[in-house]
Amino acid sequence: MNITDYILNEIKALSLKNSVKQAKNLFDNFPITHFPVIENGKLLGSLAEDDIHTIENKNDELVAYSYLLNSFFVDEKATVLELLKIFADNNSNIIPVLNEEKEYIGYYDLCDVLDVFSTSPFMMEDSETLIIEKIENDYSMSKVCQIVESNGGKLLGIYISERKDDLVQLTLKIITEDINEIMHTFRRYDYKIVSTHENDIYLEDLKNRSDYLQKYLEM
Repeated sequence: MNITDYILNEIKALSLKNSVKQAKNLFDNFPITHFPVIENGKLLGSLAEDDIHTIENKNDELVAYSYLLNSFFVDEKATVLELLKIFADNNSNIIPVLNEEKEYIGYYDLCDVLDVFSTSPFMMEDSETLIIEKIENDYSMSKVCQIVESNGGKLLGIYISERKDDLVQLTLKIITEDINEIMHTFRRYDYKIVSTHENDIYLEDLKNRSDYLQKYLEM
């Protein structure tokens, strides 16, 4: 699916000659947090709804408040993951899009991008989600892939989901008929299994040993 199919132009971009009243009406009529301001087809930045509603004089032109413009955008070749990061970094549900000539061509809406991500094979394929942890300097993406594939698994995706102190957590989406073999191999290479899984043979064995020890101590 081509993400550029979701570039929108439903709402006309603002210009510095628009009034504060016009900008307020725009935000009142659409559920958006920011909206692009352009001049001669070039993006100047985006105005935030919160900033616009602090301006008292509705008849002023936006040029008087150009210092409130936020500078963020993507080019038309951006990936879904890049878009999600920019949405999050700027606490926005709108991202302006520029072409190769740095001209404004429209915007992405957060809901559309989330829909694309949620219907991707990464999210839709029937798979296991495995979270592993290791000292950051000791882990290797290539080794992680090798462990999964050497146990007959198919890796749909992998990303660093948490980094804390000197540890890193990796979230894996895996198609496999036997997650236990994969988890066993990760443990053998000193990866900690963070996620919980039904019928985890290793944990069941530990529990059985613990129960046996407890009964022995009570004798």
